[in-house]
Amino acid sequence: MSLNSFLDNMYEQVKTLARHRRAETALCAVSFAESSFFPIPVDVMIIPMVQARPERWLRIAFLASLFSVIGGIAGYFLGMLFFETLAAPLLDLLGKTDSMAIFREKINAHSGLWVFGAGFTPFPYKVITIMSGAVPVNFGIFVTASVLSRSLRFFLVAGIVKKFGQKAEDIIKKNFALATIIIFAILAGLYAILHYAL
Repeated sequence: MSLNSFLDNMYEQVKTLARHRRAETALCAVSFAESSFFPIPVDVMIIPMVQARPERWLRIAFLASLFSVIGGIAGYFLGMLFFETLAAPLLDLLGKTDSMAIFREKINAHSGLWVFGAGFTPFPYKVITIMSGAVPVNFGIFVTASVLSRSLRFFLVAGIVKKFGQKAEDIIKKNFALATIIIFAILAGLYAILHYAL
């Protein structure tokens, strides 16, 4: 089985978990794991869960955000304590070695913005959590940026699904990545203006 086939199969299994009677427990587990090593994004579970129970969209988004941040903290300490022995081979296996090298070079400038960007946009958050611990990024800055970015992303996804129902998956697939990048670029621009103006 090729890697793409394996990931496609895993993607479908995660979507199936979203309709299980213990879907919320599974959501917490996937949200935690996705922040440090699991390759399938949490949005894959959020979308069908909110479609099935739209009245619970706030709870679903909250659980995803909370456990994603906790998983990010686990990734941070994985990078801090076991980077050379565990984290580096894991990032290499995920094909993220180049991202790791770029991050190590640039993280010292505006570390909070880097963490926020990875937590909000399609850039792999797990790379940033591990590298943040390895560098290390200030822990308070890391947690604050993670809480803001993960919450903004998951509440946005859940809100879109709540509003648009069955059409939401197509809307998110076609536009969400670009939209998050544009929003992040605007926020980064505002940050730069304020940073250099003050």
